[in-house]
Amino acid sequence: MRNVDAAGLGIGDDHPPRIMGVLNVSAESPYDPSVYDDPGEAAEYVDEELIGEGADIVDVGLESANKDLDVLSAEQELDRLDTAVETLESTSGDAVWSIETRYHEVADAALSQGFDMVNDICGFADPEMPRVCREHDAAVSKMASPPDLERPGAIEDVDDIYEALSMNGFTDKTILDPAFGGWSEAKTHADDRETFRRLREFRGYGRPLLVSINRKSFLKTIAGRSTEEALPVSLAATSMAVERGAHVIRTHDVAETRDAALVGAEFARDRVRSVGGAEAGEVAVEELDVTTVREAERHLDRLDADRSVAGDAVVRTYELRGLADEAVGALRAATAESGVGAAFALAGSAAHEAAVQPSATDGGKPDRTGADGGAGLLVGTPAGLSAVRSSVSGVSAALDAGLEPIDNTSK
Repeated sequence: MRNVDAAGLGIGDDHPPRIMGVLNVSAESPYDPSVYDDPGEAAEYVDEELIGEGADIVDVGLESANKDLDVLSAEQELDRLDTAVETLESTSGDAVWSIETRYHEVADAALSQGFDMVNDICGFADPEMPRVCREHDAAVSKMASPPDLERPGAIEDVDDIYEALSMNGFTDKTILDPAFGGWSEAKTHADDRETFRRLREFRGYGRPLLVSINRKSFLKTIAGRSTEEALPVSLAATSMAVERGAHVIRTHDVAETRDAALVGAEFARDRVRSVGGAEAGEVAVEELDVTTVREAERHLDRLDADRSVAGDAVVRTYELRGLADEAVGALRAATAESGVGAAFALAGSAAHEAAVQPSATDGGKPDRTGADGGAGLLVGTPAGLSAVRSSVSGVSAALDAGLEPIDNTSK
């Protein structure tokens, strides 16, 4: 995973989760607590409510990205930039300053006047944006969007979102944002929830991830909460997002979000990562954050490697109960040969029984089943489990029905 240096702030797996607080200088923005048009008042808000509460990054919006409002031109955004720059110059706290824009002209002007990074909500739909960011050596958050400056984030399908992130390439300091929220009429809460479930896939590009999920409708409707009541669901999702690999959390609720992010980071799974590489004459090792075949495929695509090995990159474990004698025997026989990619262990079997050669008719051990049937663990790769299911098909209707969902769980 590539780490990004944003004006001295490290972002990536080698660093703690970063909090991006929001300041809007656009009167039409929907979240009133973050909207200011007076630089002095805005600076006070940044120092006390953002940086003072733990924000590492201050993201300044010049216009609302609400799909129901007219899109401002680059010239109109530039007219508002003076307020943002004066606010930056009036603050005393230490943070990285980000300008939210879709136009390279605005990004260039902001970076020339003290801003440190860019939050491009149209994901390089302006093809000059990468050049400007490279020239300023600036980090840039790239949100998944169509190739249209008037339709930020308006993509529904997760696979299309993933592909959109590659539009017009990357800079060395690109951070990826899969674009949560109602950016188009067609995008549903179910679309956002599916994107969140599959968040680890976006690590497949090998670049840091930013998520903006604060008080979003796809979360608050789960609990039936209004925007004002939605902080708890946002915090729950924040911990989950960090555990799933997010590096930057954009929020209006800085202090609370910071705490939730730190909890998520503390309990994220430890993965093997070693320092080293070709320059030092050493072999570097990084255990990838992979839990499904699709996630493995994303990394294989990045490396231009054979996708067929993705099925061996994931191992699943299932506890089976209610197994009749013939089902136990069939499972033991199906997993007996080496190289099948799956194994079955009968609950309660003594170590010496594992050495007994299984057969398709041995029926397991009757004294292990009991009134409710036997139990055991079935472990394997998706390909191995699929082979087992095919091998035992027809042994019993109950076993067929029990194993049917397994083929879909690792995709």
